[in-house]
Amino acid sequence: MTANSAIQPAELGFFAALAGAGSLSAAARDLGITTAAVSKRLAQMEARIGMPLVVRTTRRMSLTPEGEVVLEHARRILGEIDDLGQLLTSAKGRPSGLLRVNATLGFGRMHVAPVIAAYSRAYPDVDVQLQLSADPPPLSEDAFDVCVRFGEPPDARIVARLLAPNRRLLCAAPKYLRDHGAPQSPADLPRHNCIGIRQGSDAYGVWRLTPVKGAKARTESVHVRGNLTTNDGEIAVNWALEGHGIVLRAEWDVERYLRSGRLVQVLPQYATPEANIYAVYQQRHQLSSRIRLFVDFLAAKFAAFGR
Repeated sequence: MTANSAIQPAELGFFAALAGAGSLSAAARDLGITTAAVSKRLAQMEARIGMPLVVRTTRRMSLTPEGEVVLEHARRILGEIDDLGQLLTSAKGRPSGLLRVNATLGFGRMHVAPVIAAYSRAYPDVDVQLQLSADPPPLSEDAFDVCVRFGEPPDARIVARLLAPNRRLLCAAPKYLRDHGAPQSPADLPRHNCIGIRQGSDAYGVWRLTPVKGAKARTESVHVRGNLTTNDGEIAVNWALEGHGIVLRAEWDVERYLRSGRLVQVLPQYATPEANIYAVYQQRHQLSSRIRLFVDFLAAKFAAFGR
């Protein structure tokens, strides 16, 4: 690659912004320029490199394989530049820059968003973007600085800080239990209406239960069914509150209903697989004070969680 065809440093930020926006018009709005100017700048970049980076359609755009490579390196290089700035300013106690956070829909709304608000008040120079999604993004992607997720990731190259313990509980409304009886063992569950939640990588329709007591406790995998299924945990809990069936849900989501008596725990003598809450981020982000401080904020806020 000659000097004339080399990628210019300023183009890294432009291309990362373009890819993140998802379309030329959205990138134009984000960058404060016209769509024509975005198109022209991209065309100049592609012409100098000598290969297409983006496939344009009427409404959307996608990256070519070469564009994916450029994006991967652009995000890494920009992140390292940002981290260097953070190292230089951390001694002054003034973290700044962009913090990209991902969390699941219900938990992010209820618990992560308030932490971000408190963090923003403490460190107003940091721009925080929160994106909520039904499923956690692949760890191979570097689209977020911190992901709040359930369960420890298997990738040792990823830093996973335990924020809080978390159990999943079986529960139902008193009305449902009055009408249908309470199951006495996991073998009774297939005869009940079990509310299905299609989320993440969990095997759908299979609940794994282990007796709390007993030295040789064996986990039972129970195939359950019901006439209501959703990919939204909040909807599933509402169905349970209305007396439609038994739901398996994280303790953070149902604890207030168990306290008030609107839901009753089912089969409390059995435990389900833990879904502890972690803050997950790339190892290189340990250099960034804004990320370290945010994870510390999360840990402090969640310290009493699940106790």
